[in-house]
Amino acid sequence: MSAPFVVVATGLQFEARLAHSGNATKVCCGHGTQMAVALATATGKGCAGILSFGIAGGLDPQLRAGAVIVASSVIGANGVKMALPADERWSQTLVRALPQAMHAPVLGVDAAVTEPADKLKLFRQTGAAAADMESHIAAAVAASHGLPFAVLRVVSDPAGQRNPQVALAGMREDGSTDAMGVLRTLMQTPGDLFDLPGVAFNAYVAKAVLVRARRDLGAGFGLADLG
Repeated sequence: MSAPFVVVATGLQFEARLAHSGNATKVCCGHGTQMAVALATATGKGCAGILSFGIAGGLDPQLRAGAVIVASSVIGANGVKMALPADERWSQTLVRALPQAMHAPVLGVDAAVTEPADKLKLFRQTGAAAADMESHIAAAVAASHGLPFAVLRVVSDPAGQRNPQVALAGMREDGSTDAMGVLRTLMQTPGDLFDLPGVAFNAYVAKAVLVRARRDLGAGFGLADLG
């Protein structure tokens, strides 16, 4: 009999490293079609569920960097009026383990939302607390395989923060860091340099909270031990 494991969807390699926990997890890191294929391949005998895990962009203006969100549902890409409810039992396990967490909808997007005006528009349209580029893919794959899914995200860039192109240039499709991409973009848009300290500080806060949350949840993210 196969030991149960959780498939974890992340967009960045530091999230993937943090999520990894021996045989208790299978981690998929990437975006778009690459992510969908990886998740579908990873699910198999012994898969207990799929979790979307990592940082996210805040849409709710009340949320600050470091706010923890356990999704009540995932709204489709780009605000499509379709929401897949997260597994209630698993989500409540996460909420109990992380009492500071907010239980609210999360929006899946195909591209990063960088401007405060766009974030506010999406919040008003959907009511989602935050947005990321993996949750809607994880939700769709889980639904197609009849698996429970959940979302644990920490706000890295609040709704009022502008994310300059230089910050996005540092992320490759596979979730790794592209230092040369940052330098090239900074040469083209040197004014972005003034936005970077705030972006970096909020990212540091979010990462620290994500690390603590991962530690508190145990190897199976609260699911493998449910029985």
